[in-house]
Amino acid sequence: MSNDDLMTELAQRAGRLLSDHKLLLVTAESCTGGALAEIITRIPGSSGWFERGYVAYANDAKREALGVSAATLEHYGAVSEETAQAMAEGALDRSRAQMSVAITGIAGPEGGMPDRPVGTVCIAWAGKGQATRTVRTIFHGDRLQVRRQSCLLALQGLIEMVESKSEM
Repeated sequence: MSNDDLMTELAQRAGRLLSDHKLLLVTAESCTGGALAEIITRIPGSSGWFERGYVAYANDAKREALGVSAATLEHYGAVSEETAQAMAEGALDRSRAQMSVAITGIAGPEGGMPDRPVGTVCIAWAGKGQATRTVRTIFHGDRLQVRRQSCLLALQGLIEMVESKSEM
């Protein structure tokens, strides 16, 4: 199965879960540039469970569109679990959705630093009434591969988050 087929399959599964639980999703993306929203909207009927997506590539956009504080960006950097969490929670606060996923990272080929090499990605999942979950990982490959792997992990985590909500 190709990565595209797997992403579509995961998006369909996420959509079924969100629909079954009558939940709306919002996305907040930086390094993926809206790729996750594109994958989601491939699914017919996604308007029933996908509320909106934010692409906040620059730090100013993260502050203005998602409410990420200047202090968070200055202290932790744009590529951090703290910033991903603030993006996910800000997207929830600025939408009618009950679930959110945020992605920020360094897709490359430039931009890496010793403590954040190219491929470093932070993802956060937030849900109303649930603790926000975050992960920091390092993906390998070229820019497109890093972005695709980020979307795959974001979808997998979203499915886990919705499934855990149903267990509450």
